[in-house]
Amino acid sequence: MTGSGRSTVRSRARSDADADADSRRQKRPPFNRQRERSRYGSSIPIYNNANLKVLLGICFVAFFIIWFMIHHLSNSVTEPKLPRAVTPFPAPKIMDLPQFEGEHKESLYWGTYRPHVYLGIRARTPKSLMAGLMWIGVKDGKYHLRHFCRHEDDLSTYGWTRHNGRDFGHQVLVDHGMTLTTGFLKSKEEGSGYGGDWAVRINVQIDKSKWNEEFGIGAQLFFYLADEAGNALDVSRENLNIHEDSLLASGSGADIGDWQLHLKSKDDLQLHYAGFRTPHFHNLSDLVEENLASQIQKHARLQLSDSLDDSPNVLVFQIIGGFPFTTDIVLISGTDLETSREEERVSMLTGTSLSNKLKYKEQEFDEKFEKIFNLAEKVDSEALSVGKAAVGNLLGGIGYFYGQSKIALSRILNLREHVSYMSYWSAELYTAVPSRSFFPRGFLWDEGFHQLIIWRWDIHISLDIIGHWLDLMNVDGWIPREQILGAEALSRVPEEFVPQHPTNGNPPTLFLALNDIINGVKNNEFTAMDRSEISLFLERAFVRLEAWFHWFNTTQSGKQMGSYYWHGRDDRTMREVNPKTLSSGLDDYPRASHPSEDERHLDLRCWMLLAADCMHSIQELLDMESKPGMDYGSTVKLLLDFELLNQMHFDDAYGAYFDFGNHTEKVQLKWKELEDGQNYATRQLLRDVMDMPVLRLVPHIGYVSLFPFMGRIIPSGSRILEKQLELISNRSLLWTNYGLRSLAKTRA
Repeated sequence: MTGSGRSTVRSRARSDADADADSRRQKRPPFNRQRERSRYGSSIPIYNNANLKVLLGICFVAFFIIWFMIHHLSNSVTEPKLPRAVTPFPAPKIMDLPQFEGEHKESLYWGTYRPHVYLGIRARTPKSLMAGLMWIGVKDGKYHLRHFCRHEDDLSTYGWTRHNGRDFGHQVLVDHGMTLTTGFLKSKEEGSGYGGDWAVRINVQIDKSKWNEEFGIGAQLFFYLADEAGNALDVSRENLNIHEDSLLASGSGADIGDWQLHLKSKDDLQLHYAGFRTPHFHNLSDLVEENLASQIQKHARLQLSDSLDDSPNVLVFQIIGGFPFTTDIVLISGTDLETSREEERVSMLTGTSLSNKLKYKEQEFDEKFEKIFNLAEKVDSEALSVGKAAVGNLLGGIGYFYGQSKIALSRILNLREHVSYMSYWSAELYTAVPSRSFFPRGFLWDEGFHQLIIWRWDIHISLDIIGHWLDLMNVDGWIPREQILGAEALSRVPEEFVPQHPTNGNPPTLFLALNDIINGVKNNEFTAMDRSEISLFLERAFVRLEAWFHWFNTTQSGKQMGSYYWHGRDDRTMREVNPKTLSSGLDDYPRASHPSEDERHLDLRCWMLLAADCMHSIQELLDMESKPGMDYGSTVKLLLDFELLNQMHFDDAYGAYFDFGNHTEKVQLKWKELEDGQNYATRQLLRDVMDMPVLRLVPHIGYVSLFPFMGRIIPSGSRILEKQLELISNRSLLWTNYGLRSLAKTRA
């Protein structure tokens, strides 16, 4: 046994010492190797075979214990444990499913995945060959370089009138009397490299009644290529002449092999170029402006320098032509292959051939739109065009981003205060965007609404997007609500909005789309192959969806069973009448005047009902058993409890549902004079509370009030349902000829 073993070892050690002493005193031969007497007269075995094995075994075990401790300590020093907020969720990635590899992945390789610029093309890879369009426009009698989608450019029109999300798009841009139309087309032919080829057609015209000829009788376009991997790009020759040779540039990429860029036009065009070496790609328009300014200063001409930096990874081609003109620009990949057929492929993507292909794709889009939405006999032609543009802009606004989110380390809620942060892991995101000018990046709650349309158009694109979002989940089940990935995205965001707070959520609207997709499966709206892929997707995604639900159900829960509230409101602000609730998506919807843990937010309660119901539906669809503590059916039953809902949120006097919290209506912004610390007084508009807040319902009728109605929680026979319809149809409250107001203009 362990205890007697220890005794034997100690005894053996003492016996050796005694024997050595006796031998010195008595001059006897060395100790007997078989047996020896101890000082207590006991016979102890020394160095026999059995005990030698025990000794070696103990030494062996001790060695590995010491080695393990040293290894563990060294690892704890060299590899510190990541904070949970930036630790990825420990499950297989959804985007590693076979259905997102192979042909699917290659078919989506190229696209108009740079929605923040008027026309931008890139591949779905972190280090891509990018392309884009700039042009010189006129506003207020001055020249301006157009590139980024900006509200201040004051274009009367820009956007995709048609786009199928994959290989075709048609866009119209109207810039103060000058109209540009851009067509985009992808092609995969024999001899193409990975991802195939693509072509852009640009047509420029003017409205003479709106164009001042003092600013010229032609247009100046700038088409560029930029290699994020830093590969050098080659200009075909010093003096570009498209009538002699259409080749503009060439290069090589890891995915697509060798490539060539060609330009063809029947019009008389003048070309100039400039090449730059830069590690930055968010300020390409600055490089062009600086080059043009230098040429104006040196030579009094508005044209690029026809020069190159050493090993340029950015090439800009200036295209000058009189109104009107059309030019076709083509990129062909895999030109290092024996079967590359360059001339044939360029010919197929320019001129009459390109015209026919674009026309065919336009007809194909119209037919698919009608098949899916069936609107031709329901609305007039103008409304139909608006619908096509809405879908086209949604699909054309899909982007690809790569980078690291910045995660706040503190719980500072005042956006004016500095926030320490650390970086999320490097990640990619394929997503639609809410706005190409204001918000050209991924927003979590917007994406659920986007997918209500996109899944009907292309279920494979939709699952791809949802999978990318769910793969951004951290170990706690939290997903950063705003994805600001890469320098181009970061350059468009005010610094105070960049850090994401891991205590704050965003409405889990992806459940809206998933619920819709599940209903589509139940109603046999998909092919057998699509149903199989949807099931595989849900099986892989379930553990992440479960963690997401658990994060909401624990971190955003209120004091009362079945209540929830949005975290992240600033309870110290002195500059807002009603502190914003950015995490809710309804940023400035009036909540309780004084944020606290006593709040109960009606909209979040309804989102949690939707999420629980969706999780329960997935379990039923996949024939999954409920885990202990994760009975979604019971959660649905709790949140559908009509009596409990009314106890928490219904105001019988108003006949409306409200939030609950520490609230007073007597709050205003008031000019106050403050000393700035240097004996100077400044006037500031600050919050003035004229009455103490109390725990109560917050009496504001608006979108939040309608969540129980929209969630179909109110029984059909209830008088409360009739009251909701009265509130909706009341023109003094919510009803207008253009939809419902988000907030009533008067009290009920």
